[in-house]
Amino acid sequence: MTERVTATQAALDLIEKLKEKHGPLMFHQSGGCCDGSAPMCYPDGEFMTGDSDKLLGEIGGAKFYISDAQYEYWKHTQLIIDVVDGRGGMFSLEGPEGKRFLTRSRVFTDEERQELNQ
Repeated sequence: MTERVTATQAALDLIEKLKEKHGPLMFHQSGGCCDGSAPMCYPDGEFMTGDSDKLLGEIGGAKFYISDAQYEYWKHTQLIIDVVDGRGGMFSLEGPEGKRFLTRSRVFTDEERQELNQ
């Protein structure tokens, strides 16, 4: 089955490390304000989602949300969460690790789009 959001092994490894320190996690794909357009990682339930947020899937056992407005821009792509060296969002849990989560994407194939629309 095609997933709307996936993660690289490096991202999954960092998620596991963060879960050991902080417990269950959640993600929200930022829409570009203070921290740019970045996947933000929080302790589960710390970021309050609302009616305008969509549950896109899970990565490493953590729910991954995106705002409806961001989803409209990216709905034709699979989000691939990766991790790179550097400092990212000041509110995201990975900052003190000297790492930051990064969203990569690829366009769904016609077959994948059909599957997702069923």
